[in-house]
Amino acid sequence: MPADPAERRVTVTGPPRRSRRTSGYYRPRTEIDEQTTLGHTYVRSLMRSQLRVALVVFAVLVLLVGPLPLVFAAAPEARRLEWLVLGFCLYAPLILLARWYVRRVERNEEDFVRLVEDR
Repeated sequence: MPADPAERRVTVTGPPRRSRRTSGYYRPRTEIDEQTTLGHTYVRSLMRSQLRVALVVFAVLVLLVGPLPLVFAAAPEARRLEWLVLGFCLYAPLILLARWYVRRVERNEEDFVRLVEDR
């Protein structure tokens, strides 16, 4: 029997493992994937900004289309006015509103992706 226990020790080495750097480096995408409180906050932030844009579009739509029945009721014999407003004057603002909505929503999503990117 060896007298010294240090002589019996064997050092086993292997390839170095990649360790996660936890101090000073954080990954928002990982937070979202793991559904942590911080990740939940990021997603809620995106959802709130998307909801805000949708409510703005809805408010503009209500202001644009809402008064039309009152306008049509004020002039019951002006059928041409109804067709003119519904057929021609309403489509351009609706298309512009839809284009603004899509662009704004895409910009919100791009900002969110930029926020949670690793680099």
